[in-house]
Amino acid sequence: MILKRFGKEPSGDRLTRIKKADNTENGNFCNIEPTSVQPKDVSTFKILKHMLNRPKSVRPSQKIPHTKADLLNIITDKPVVVWFGHSSYLLSFKGYNILVDPVFSGFASPFKFFGKSFKGTDLYSAKDFPKIDLLLLTHDHYDHLDYKFLKELKPKISAVLTSLGVGEHLELWGIGPKMITELNWNESSIINSNLKITALPSRHFSGRGIKRNTSLWASYALEWENFNIYIGSDSGYSLQFKEIGKKFKTFDIAFLECGQYGKYWPQIHMFPEETVQAAKDLNAKILFPVHWGKFVLSTHPWNEPVKRLMAQARKQDQEVVAPKIGEPYTFGNKFVQDEWWNFNEKK
Repeated sequence: MILKRFGKEPSGDRLTRIKKADNTENGNFCNIEPTSVQPKDVSTFKILKHMLNRPKSVRPSQKIPHTKADLLNIITDKPVVVWFGHSSYLLSFKGYNILVDPVFSGFASPFKFFGKSFKGTDLYSAKDFPKIDLLLLTHDHYDHLDYKFLKELKPKISAVLTSLGVGEHLELWGIGPKMITELNWNESSIINSNLKITALPSRHFSGRGIKRNTSLWASYALEWENFNIYIGSDSGYSLQFKEIGKKFKTFDIAFLECGQYGKYWPQIHMFPEETVQAAKDLNAKILFPVHWGKFVLSTHPWNEPVKRLMAQARKQDQEVVAPKIGEPYTFGNKFVQDEWWNFNEKK
């Protein structure tokens, strides 16, 4: 079971397709802009030392405030989103359910002792979920693709859409090839008469083992009836946000990462101020911050991302919606923001 969690490198026809892609070199995917996982003058040892000396405030001092929505009975004539912490959330619209990057095993790594979730964030198990019409996966990192939970949820999944190359992991884990659609950047899939999804660039990397970038990382634009929705992947700040904003004109809501940033990896994760700028570049009416509030994957205080983001959003007049974990938000409805992340912290 441990070995299966690492997944499998692309092979066969999938590998042939990857090698023919314009955004690969020798079978490895490349970012549009020059991108380093870490600066050249910073050693891996220095980063590890930095991570081992994190302050206590990287974890909340008490259970995360939360609610628990009844996922089995969300029926509405407007899209509804329920955030589960980090980058996992359910989008439901007229009975059609899209689940994004679900991670519910209690840890964001191949091993239970590393990357444990915060208390109060693991509210749901597979039995709590409705039928998942579409599982949407941005890339293959452990904090976005959970082998254990995927196995439990599999009977409820009708189809999967993901980035090119990720399907190799899924097939190893028992997802049928006919259920899987893999897209390269700027490729689209017509899901049904009401929903079109386009894969778009992000600035990141991939890999579940030693090898990197053999599968793709991607953000997505959902054109869902009269709503435009941006599903952000992990990404450093990029000029591509402006290009995407020009192409799609406006987004009703943009889900963008705002946590797990650090001075030693500035090109693969945005700082909160950059997240707000990305929302402005995308012409997003509402910014919904994700990639925070559940795991310790950096060195900043656990609630620093949303505090910095909110401060910058006020400066740039950007509307933000940041519900509690498990609290439904209906698109277009008035939302009264509770700063639920503010409570006493350990020094």
